[in-house]
Amino acid sequence: MNWRPWLELWSEERIATCDPGDLDPEVAQQRWLGYPPATEADVAAVEQRLGLRLPPSYRSFLLTTDGWRHAGEFVWKMRDTTNLGWLRELEPSWESWADLVSEAPVDAPGNPFTRGLLISLHADVGVLFLDPADRDENGEWAAYSVFSWGEFPRRFPSFTALMESEYQSFHQIRQPAGKTRDSWDLVVEQARDQALSGDVDTATAALEKAQHFGRSRATVLQTQLQMFLTTSSPYEASRILSRLLPLTPVPDGFFTGPLFTDEFVPCMFLQHAHKEPWYASALDVAQILETAQTDPGGEIKRAIDGHRTRTQQPGYQLTYGNQAFDTAVRKALAQHHSDPEALWEALRTAMPLWQPRTPDHIAPVALLADPVLAYSLTPERGRALLNQPRSGR
Repeated sequence: MNWRPWLELWSEERIATCDPGDLDPEVAQQRWLGYPPATEADVAAVEQRLGLRLPPSYRSFLLTTDGWRHAGEFVWKMRDTTNLGWLRELEPSWESWADLVSEAPVDAPGNPFTRGLLISLHADVGVLFLDPADRDENGEWAAYSVFSWGEFPRRFPSFTALMESEYQSFHQIRQPAGKTRDSWDLVVEQARDQALSGDVDTATAALEKAQHFGRSRATVLQTQLQMFLTTSSPYEASRILSRLLPLTPVPDGFFTGPLFTDEFVPCMFLQHAHKEPWYASALDVAQILETAQTDPGGEIKRAIDGHRTRTQQPGYQLTYGNQAFDTAVRKALAQHHSDPEALWEALRTAMPLWQPRTPDHIAPVALLADPVLAYSLTPERGRALLNQPRSGR
């Protein structure tokens, strides 16, 4: 890792999101979240004190900046060569969290919290630390991030990977303008074209990475792919659809557009009708969020109420998409309603007729709002549909 250019970019992006009065005068003047670099003598001294040579990525980090401000949104200051120390001595209360480690490697048994090197100084009820017993072939130590309000301690293969994750967290929450955001928006646009071309796996991998950087459009696109690629159980489908609700950012105007109102909302109703009492459906989640006033414009409520009103009108029929595709799907249902194999073949034949409702529409989600069609579309068949090149490129 060539730390300096990347940390300079991080500094500029972070400073651009802050009011001038919220910045340390030194940061505002130098445009730098870090500090002067440690010297080789500084690093050698702390290594002698600890009795260990520091891992390469963390060592070079300290030689670039001896400490750091705002590692992500929840670590306000990191330690430097003057105050590095063992977690068991500086923050011993964290040792009990070892029981929650789910990714501990078999070749480094024991409690990583007991032997960890604490590298965070001020954080939001959490710590960052390195595990000297868990090393790779390059001498890198595994790194951990753990917060009392989080689910489990997170293990990373190196200090660099930990810092990259904190940088992604910063982008998820603050979404700063600049070349990083622009580059990931380009990745999302390319992934959209890949998905419509039938290259599902490449598109899925790219969209997952873009979501780590807070690109809300990636969430909308990947949700459509996941709905066809995973089990059709109401629980799993509701879990996937719930990611579109206000706890995760979505593009402006999404909740009033036809992709949400005519494709996703009907799916929410079908899944809710078949849910078990032990979990909350996506429709339940939407109504809970409405009660919690996380839908201040009422857009989700209007979309749900609008669909409910339409379904209660005499002669209501679900629309599967553009007219040519809708006609072909209705014909397939009429002819093969009780024959899932024949219905599947008819759907595959109809796919070239499908057209997106919006620029972010990449899959015929409305098919999954029909109980007969949803039953016939196994994950294998869903993948086969997505592998077909589609219009909209």
